[in-house]
Amino acid sequence: MAGTNGGVKTLGIKVPDALHAQFTLVAQLDNISLGDAALRAVELYVNTKKAEPDFAARAQAALEAIEREAAARRGGLEGLFGDATPAAENAEADDKGQARRRGASSK
Repeated sequence: MAGTNGGVKTLGIKVPDALHAQFTLVAQLDNISLGDAALRAVELYVNTKKAEPDFAARAQAALEAIEREAAARRGGLEGLFGDATPAAENAEADDKGQARRRGASSK
């Protein structure tokens, strides 16, 4: 049955015995399950990383790398079918029309 997790992923990790014992004890003292404790730990990690001074710049660089890779893959796919796809042609025509309108309004 695909999709029965409702947008939830399962994460399995190996934890050294001593850390597992401490983690279990802390979760018991907080009266929460190990799953809830692990979720809190992941949330804390993500929030801590987001607060780092260089995190936004690193995230932006990763986004730019993803966009470059997507553009390269798009070009490869378009190359399989010859000329630009109709969607790409429409986007180019719209870009040219916007450029002409900008040029006409600035005169």
